[in-house]
Amino acid sequence: MSEAASTRVALAKSTTKRTAGRRVPPDTADLLASLAPLLHEWLPRQRWFAGKGQAVTGFSLVAATEILPLDASAAGPGLLHLLVRVRHPDLPDRSQGDCYQLLLGVRRSLPPRLAGALIGRVAEGPLAGRILYEGLHDPRVAALLLERFRTPGSLGPLRFERAAPIEPGLVPRVLDTEQSNSSLVYGDTYILKIFRRVFPGTNPDLELPLALGRAGCGRVPAPVAWFEAAGPEPLTLGVLQPFLHGAEDGWQLALAALRAGRDFVPEARALGRATAEVHTALAAALPTPALPPSQTRQLVDQMTERLEAAARAVPALVPYVPGLRTAFDAVAALGHRGGGGWAAQRVHGDLHLGQTLRGEDGFWSLIDFEGEPAKPLPERRSPQPPVRDVAGMLRSFDYAARSHRPWNPGWAAHCRAAYCEGYAAASGTDPRGEPELLRAHETDKAVYEVLYEARHRPDWLPVPMAAIERLAAATAP
Repeated sequence: MSEAASTRVALAKSTTKRTAGRRVPPDTADLLASLAPLLHEWLPRQRWFAGKGQAVTGFSLVAATEILPLDASAAGPGLLHLLVRVRHPDLPDRSQGDCYQLLLGVRRSLPPRLAGALIGRVAEGPLAGRILYEGLHDPRVAALLLERFRTPGSLGPLRFERAAPIEPGLVPRVLDTEQSNSSLVYGDTYILKIFRRVFPGTNPDLELPLALGRAGCGRVPAPVAWFEAAGPEPLTLGVLQPFLHGAEDGWQLALAALRAGRDFVPEARALGRATAEVHTALAAALPTPALPPSQTRQLVDQMTERLEAAARAVPALVPYVPGLRTAFDAVAALGHRGGGGWAAQRVHGDLHLGQTLRGEDGFWSLIDFEGEPAKPLPERRSPQPPVRDVAGMLRSFDYAARSHRPWNPGWAAHCRAAYCEGYAAASGTDPRGEPELLRAHETDKAVYEVLYEARHRPDWLPVPMAAIERLAAATAP
């Protein structure tokens, strides 16, 4: 029997057991306590763990589901799906803390090919003596997930949905490039993004591509299937989308152009057009409220708070704070006088060259609509001025130019201009026509970059600091 066929048989067996009522592991009350010593060691080492530098004081179980039964007599793996809330010392309330999605494989012994996925051997509790490992690295487990999407429905608190037929029997592989999430590619046909830190409410990376697909926008791969955890507000857990085989991401293309001494103007102009088409489709599909003075003030306050917090964490930012604050004050002044009148809509939220793909035919697509993972989900789902995305891409051109030696400021300037020109040609509105709003958003993005680089890549800190110096001295972008 092939591995794909055995996976379908395993799925059928798990469905039978589920029908009989076995939806969660036995002795659930003891389960997490027995796994906690292993999770204490393993979880903080994962790239997608957001609590770097914070002590983990404990875990609380939100939900536990057997996707593949943990049958002690079975030769194959079991698959345990957990939603676990992580507690830190400064969180006295057990209901607080980040909630993480874990897909844990369980075996009696671990094959050598899965040695890198090992979490550890469970010492006590209902899984005592069994091997615990990262399930996504197991081809049998990964294939099971695709089969689950092919036969949608509910499994305990989990709900699987499908928007189109799914090809069976595709070989899975894990992508090692993502940090805040995990991704599996099936053949060259689908890519499954697994959200690791999850929040109540529909994730924009499901919501917006669905809306764009219904609107007929071909710039964003439409979801094929997805799964959620039930609750007062559903938690989006994963999204299956078409895999753009042969496509290259914009960041790598830009770096290749810099290495070859070529400009990137045609590509930047095409990216501007693609961004405008996505914005236009989102504006047609979802509400586009105007920003009243109160919301403009709130926007400015949030930017100012982020600036002050970043300056407390990164002393190098302190001398530039007064100049940077003028960018936000200019927007507040316009809003107070009623001179802004800015429209707001749903946007990408974290747009940069690495969130774009150019197909073999030269067609550009936008991906990863999750927004900035560090920001609360309600903020990521709120309508915002579309220049936020424009500012993110302008900063990305600057990043690319400064990551190459020698630095080529003219290359970035030409890309920035071409991108805005392409955007204007497709939308009828040049983002440079709102200089105060564009400067404020570019400043906010640069402040975010300073904080990120200081925490994670100190060697890169000079890149956003160069933009901070320019923006602090500017009166317009």
